Amino acid sequence: MNSNRKKKITALALASLLSISLAACGSGGSGSGSGSAAGGENGGNGTGGKKVTIELAISKSSQDSAFIQQDLLDEFEQKTNIHVNLQLIPAEQTTTVLQTKLAVEETPDIIQYNLASATTDLNLERNFEILDNEPWASRIVNKDVLSANGHLYSFHVSQDTGMQGVVYNKQIFEDLGLSIPKNFDEFLAVCEKIKASGITPVFMPYKDNWAANIWPAAAFADFAAKNDPTFFDDLNSNKRKWSDIPEFQTFLQQQYEVYKKGYTNADVLSDSYDMAVGKFLNKEVAMIFMGDWLIEGVAQQDPSMRLGVFPIPSSQDASLGASPLGGQLFIPKKAPHMAEAKKFLDFMASKEVAQKIVDSKGYVSNLSDVTTPELPEYKQEIVDNYITPKKTVLTSDAYMLVDRSELYRLLQDQFAGGLTPEEVLKAWDEKFSQLMKDKEVPGF
Repeated sequence: MNSNRKKKITALALASLLSISLAACGSGGSGSGSGSAAGGENGGNGTGGKKVTIELAISKSSQDSAFIQQDLLDEFEQKTNIHVNLQLIPAEQTTTVLQTKLAVEETPDIIQYNLASATTDLNLERNFEILDNEPWASRIVNKDVLSANGHLYSFHVSQDTGMQGVVYNKQIFEDLGLSIPKNFDEFLAVCEKIKASGITPVFMPYKDNWAANIWPAAAFADFAAKNDPTFFDDLNSNKRKWSDIPEFQTFLQQQYEVYKKGYTNADVLSDSYDMAVGKFLNKEVAMIFMGDWLIEGVAQQDPSMRLGVFPIPSSQDASLGASPLGGQLFIPKKAPHMAEAKKFLDFMASKEVAQKIVDSKGYVSNLSDVTTPELPEYKQEIVDNYITPKKTVLTSDAYMLVDRSELYRLLQDQFAGGLTPEEVLKAWDEKFSQLMKDKEVPGF
């Protein structure tokens, strides 16, 4: 069972990576359908003259989502008389809050979440609508990145996968004559030079505990892929433990060492992710351990700022982390306004609106009649330097079958000075085993 789940998630993410590589040469296609929302069935009121409000639940860390741009929400309301109210959930509470809402039937009409995580965290098959027969479904180019267990459960106009590593300011690197570090010692040397220039080398927004997992999620996966390829299969069948690999302790210590050497903001457990864009815009910081979605957020406010991403330098010539496709829209089976929620997806899938989103975000289109624009510099570099030469690795999140919130809290505890790397891993072993047992995974 675990091996099959792993294969499904791996296939989903690898299909996404492949699609980016192929689409880099140009995309488009002959449309096999036309948008319904902007032109046809949603062109009028659609609610019998009575304004309806639907609830869209989304993490505060995703406030740069294309689907909640105010101009699009206003256009949708004007055309359909359906108002979208946003439920912004604190990033560190998103999973728990959504699990509770689904359990007590205080269900939002739409949820933005990550497909791989929804499968494990939110009981995808039990709680969410199958979208195979929606008007836009026939126009989807790459169904794998939106599907689970043979069915379409989510919606997105893009087939991109998020890349995770060290997001950095290229101009600062050029001004200081710095090269991309290939290992941890080189990374510390880069930090020292940046600090000497008066700029904070690394911003750690670990008030949002999930952010503390960016470094280990990539480092663990890179090590396992190159040195212990059966590790995650063994882990998910209770044959191995997280604490069995000494190098995992080393990787946790590395991230902590960056902090202890004074290369970060002082208040790592007080500063949050929503501060990150401003820190880069103001040139207060040079780097952050994060996904390339941050680059999009900065570019929206200052297109002239040149940011890039390189692999977490946990070991020599590490691969760039690739997270499962994130930010899809889901409709719960118990959505109070099911018809209106589906109209919202119809609207976003319409050719005109989807093209607007794809153009503004630099997405690789996942709709047959929507054309992929010229990719932004950072994304083309990811394709050229990492995806095409196959220097990417699925982060450890892709293989996790349980909620990771407790791991994130344990990583916070390390920065609070309460736990050593060894204690973090052993405590997570206990919690992980209990979660797998509660899930009735064979072997636990």
